[in-house]
Amino acid sequence: MTVAPTLNRVLAPLKASPQLALGAAALLGWVLLLALSGLLQTHDPQLGDLSQRFAPAGTADHLLGTDNLGRDLWSRVLSGLPWSVGVATVSCTLALLLGGTLGMCAAQFPGYPRNIINQLVDATLSFPGLVAAIIIVTVAGRGFWPLSITLGLLSWPVFARVVYAESLRLLAQDYVTAARVMAVSTPRILLGHLLPGLRPVLAVVFTFHFADMLVAESALSFLGLGAPLGVPTWGALLQESRDFLIVAPWLMVAPATAIALLVVSIHLLGDGLSALDRARQ
Repeated sequence: MTVAPTLNRVLAPLKASPQLALGAAALLGWVLLLALSGLLQTHDPQLGDLSQRFAPAGTADHLLGTDNLGRDLWSRVLSGLPWSVGVATVSCTLALLLGGTLGMCAAQFPGYPRNIINQLVDATLSFPGLVAAIIIVTVAGRGFWPLSITLGLLSWPVFARVVYAESLRLLAQDYVTAARVMAVSTPRILLGHLLPGLRPVLAVVFTFHFADMLVAESALSFLGLGAPLGVPTWGALLQESRDFLIVAPWLMVAPATAIALLVVSIHLLGDGLSALDRARQ
């Protein structure tokens, strides 16, 4: 008896925003592809067959063709999906937790705490992000966690600034003023009154930032500073394709198309969430 009302509440935003529905459908497709990536790989992504070198896209048993070592490109693109999504997820979550917490604290505590946090934001933003990431990853070494943590620590000001501005607006609302008059503790105000009001804007920022982290991870992997050697990430596949653009252009088209489609899908979802948030205000 309670399933139908719950389902209607879930589907109502999708019915109200076709763009949100399209983005959600596209993202659901990517989630299924991610979950089934191991099963959908038709070949070992690391195992080559020199007799099948540079097989073009559409060749029997090789949907997207093969590379210079005869490795199946479809399987290699699928095997790079979990890495890219994983790095983007961890880095965005770290940036959200750090930037969101500092943004709320800056809004709640004026004076020295706010000034110090604002100076930290300005100091972090003063460094070119990609250059700083290259330096840190070069020193820390390649790998999933060094790359994810580096991107998260360099991008938290994005969340801090948005959360700070939105928190100032929410803290001026009557229900927060009433909570302060009733001597409600600061942690309870932040978690019980402020955080629920921040969820819509955080969802929008997280979505767009996730797409940015996908591109950043691909850029660093393209430069050889992301995944360890041999891991077929999308950026690494693009880097490997540079020497064969004339002979085998599909080696570049496949990972580039995958990156573009995933970023577009996430942006569609973000635009839908943003339009829904504006309609609610």
